[in-house]
Parts: sequence; C-alpha cells; structure tokens
Amino acid sequence: MTGLKKTPIFPLYEKYGAKTIDFGGWDLPVQFSGIKAEHEAVRTNAGLFDVSHMGEVSVHGSGSLAFLQKVLSNDISKLKAGKAQYNIMCYETGGVVDDLVVYMKADDDYLLVVNASNTEKDFEWLAKHAPEGVNVQNVSADYGQLALQGPNAQAILATLTNVDLTALTFFGFVDNVEVAGVPSLISRSGYTGEDGFEIYTKAADTPRVWEAILEKDVLPIGLGARDTLRFEANLALYGQELSQDISPLEAGVGFAVKLQKEADFIGKQALIAQKEAGLSRKSVGIELIDRGIPRHDYKVFAGDKEIGIVTSGTQSPTLGKNLGLALIDIEYTVLDTEVEVEIRNKKLKAKVVPTPFYKARNK
Repeated sequence: MTGLKKTPIFPLYEKYGAKTIDFGGWDLPVQFSGIKAEHEAVRTNAGLFDVSHMGEVSVHGSGSLAFLQKVLSNDISKLKAGKAQYNIMCYETGGVVDDLVVYMKADDDYLLVVNASNTEKDFEWLAKHAPEGVNVQNVSADYGQLALQGPNAQAILATLTNVDLTALTFFGFVDNVEVAGVPSLISRSGYTGEDGFEIYTKAADTPRVWEAILEKDVLPIGLGARDTLRFEANLALYGQELSQDISPLEAGVGFAVKLQKEADFIGKQALIAQKEAGLSRKSVGIELIDRGIPRHDYKVFAGDKEIGIVTSGTQSPTLGKNLGLALIDIEYTVLDTEVEVEIRNKKLKAKVVPTPFYKARNK
C-alpha cells in the first residue's frame, strides 16, 4: 500500500501484529489481536488506539471567539480554558461540513480536532471564512494522538502521569503535562462510550507514550473495534450518520446545535426552518427480528414503501444482537414500530429500538 499516509506509530504496528488497510488514504490497523477480543478489552479493562490520523487546526488571534461562533453550531462562549466542546460545522443548507471537538486553551486560542478524511476540506472552509486578525493553521503534522479507553483507563494512566485524573471531568483537559515523561495534553474524552482519555503529543514523541501504555497489559485496538464500540454507544460517524445531505437535527446530535445563541452561525436559518417545519426523517436504532445483519446503505421498507437507509450496522459484540442505525421517515420512528431491511434481495423483519444500544455503568 504505497503512497498512503502513515502515523508516527506505523513503524510499531508489525510488532503488535497489526493488519492494516487503506482508510481514507491512511495505512491504518483494522485489527491487532481480533476485533471481538479488542472490543471486549475496551468494555472490560482498557484498550489503546492510535488516532494520530485525526486532523488538528489551530485558531488563534483577536476575534477568534466571534469567528468560531459564526462557523460552529454550539455556543463557544460557554467554553472556559481547559474545557472542550463537541460541535457541528454546517453548510448554509444545514448539511454538515464535519463534526469536531473544540479545545479552548486560552482566550482567543483554540485547537479544533477534526475527522481525518475532512482535514483539508475543513481547513479550507475555516480559512475561507476567517476574518482579518484570526489565524487559522493546519497543524495536523505536528501532533500524534492516542486514546486510552475503558473502565480501567484512569487507573492505568495514573501510573504514568502526576496529573490528578480524578479532578478531570468529561471534556476537561490539561495541557503541558507529562505522560511517561513526554510533554502532553490529556483530555477526558473518547469515541467508545467508555471512560477514557485522549492524549496529544508532538508527533515524534507519540511512539514512546504508545509503548509505555502497552507495557501496562493494555491491548492495542484497531479500526474494526473502534467502529463497533462507537456504534453501540450511538456516536455518529461522518459519512454515515452525518453528511452534507444529513442535518445534525436529523442525525440526532441536536444537543450540539444552539439555535437560540445570538450569533447567526452558518446554517442556522436552514436548521431553524427545518425544526419549525418538523423533521421529515431522523436517525433511529433498529434491531433485526429475522436472521441477518443490517449494513451501511441497506434500504429500509414499510411494506412496499421505501422509507430510508441503514447508516451503520453490525452484530453487537457486547449484546449479541443484530443492530443498526437507520435514517428513516419520521412516521415510522416510534419505538417498537416494525420495519423491514432489504438484505440480498430479501426483506427481513426489524423493529425500532432505543439508543444508545449500550451505556457504560460508570457513565
């Protein structure tokens, strides 16, 4: 797989038995020891992810707060230094440019963490809309990022840092601290539905932290389990639950859309109109009653009427059920409504079920 981008951890993949794939132009591990074993490790102990492919964009300078209020859906004015916030960046139509996390380092100094496949697009979008005085920089190459996730993540990380992790609340972070002797930013956040931490370091230092954490009897985790974990926790994936054609209200992430904030953010008017008119479709959980697994882009029916598509689906490793997330016509979204999923030209019975499919006991 020549020509693919590689993270700072790539030279260590073979040592841990990684099977790599082309993931949006990156050579990344789909698994190490096996998807089910890795999934279970995160649910019961802890696992370590290399997420250095994620993009980072620095926004700083006078006027940065007002700029971010214009381009992002959440209320950035609520942020304080040392806190992060989930956000949606929208087109004028209300469709999604990307979903991302904003870290406020100080007044007029923010770090945006964006999806790997959208990094260039996001940077160009932000740079295009930035006013004079606001400096937007793509700093992705400077960073490595690891995610330590699972119920024992805190106890494990505490052996490698002097930070009082018990004082770090969800989406809180500390910068300029050390992990395994490496200067780092530690954030209490993740993409698994479990407690955990995301650790940002200089790219060249990331392998040292990776090795130090894995020495604590922690399994390395690939993309396969990353997807099943986020799916069970009903965490949206750009390109599936979110896209240019799917609004955040339809995708079920309206909690990150503050239509009442004073700033007239890009897409606000379209989303207000959509909310006032009432949604015509939305994302729901479905469970197969017949034998079969719903997969991305499978069609969903009510009788002969096509009512939507599956955006994500798998056999849940934790629950052993065949589950999916589906974007369907609003009239069929009531819990226990029976629908059908077309799998290999056969329509299989399914029903609408609550999400998230899984919720950690300690959250």
